[in-house]
Formats: sequence, C-alpha cells, structure tokens
Amino acid sequence: MSTQAVSPPEWLASHNGTLTPSKDGKSWLVHVGGELVYVLALVPVQGRHGIKLMQTINGKLTPVDGAHGTPSQALEAGLSALRDKLGW
Repeated sequence: MSTQAVSPPEWLASHNGTLTPSKDGKSWLVHVGGELVYVLALVPVQGRHGIKLMQTINGKLTPVDGAHGTPSQALEAGLSALRDKLGW
C-alpha cells in the first residue's frame, strides 16, 4: 500500500484545508488553517484496503467501514467520513 499526492476536495479547500501524503507512504495529513487536524491512514482489511480516520489533537478514531479495491477508493471513503464528521 502506498499513498500518492492528490488534490484536496473542493469542500476541504474552501475551508482553507489541504491534503498531503505523509512521509510514511501509508497515510494522508489533513491540515485546516495551517494546523494538522486529522490523519487518514491506510490499513489492510481482508486482503483489500481500509482506512482509519484519526483526530490528531486527541487520537480519537472515527469509524470508516468498508474494504476497498484500491488505496484511492479507501481515501475517498475516509474523506467522505471526514466531511460528514465536520458537517461540511
């Protein structure tokens, strides 16, 4: 599993948010207003790709269900969960 650079979705960019791959190659960093607020990390799920969503200030995990065929699909699921959590 590895991450790649992707453009942040419009809803995130409109809130001064960025999405960058981390140095570990297994996660993306979500910054809002220049502050690191969430990490989206790839995890193996039954031979496929899952993702976990973690708030950086307290380590709280938000469940993201599903096993996906590609890392990109897992990221999309994580971003959808993040958008729902933030109410954006």
